[in-house]
Amino acid sequence: MARPDPEDADVSYLPTPYAVVEAMFDLADVHPGDVLYDLGAGDGRIPIAAAQRFGIRAVGIEINPRMVEIARANVKRAGVANLVEIRQGDALAADLREATVVTLFLFPELNLKLRPRLRSQLRPGARIVSHRFDMGDWTPDARTSVNGFPLYLWRIAER
Repeated sequence: MARPDPEDADVSYLPTPYAVVEAMFDLADVHPGDVLYDLGAGDGRIPIAAAQRFGIRAVGIEINPRMVEIARANVKRAGVANLVEIRQGDALAADLREATVVTLFLFPELNLKLRPRLRSQLRPGARIVSHRFDMGDWTPDARTSVNGFPLYLWRIAER
């Protein structure tokens, strides 16, 4: 498994434990018909697991080119290339409009920068689940913890 690149000090890779991935899906009430976007996709484990568990389309956005290669290889190895796409890009510039579920394991500063984009691009009813970090004064609709790791859920309200 890849580790953080010292040359990319602002981008770290820390994999989400599989028990936390499953809890994120449960908290977001992921179901067939959803489209999941994972921002900061790392090795692709969240989009892969979503495709395997629910048969849904999933998109991972990852800025680190080496992690993109690893994630794409993992998608192929898992046999879900027909459902999972890994895109190299900046989560802060990603088009999120088709997502019904967004998963995050990003540092608080990035969550805060993403907040306006999530609120403006996601449709009412879309769910956002963050592992470990909240979004400042945006009060979550639900929260839980798994193995000591906090999880937060927000639902996009009707405008």
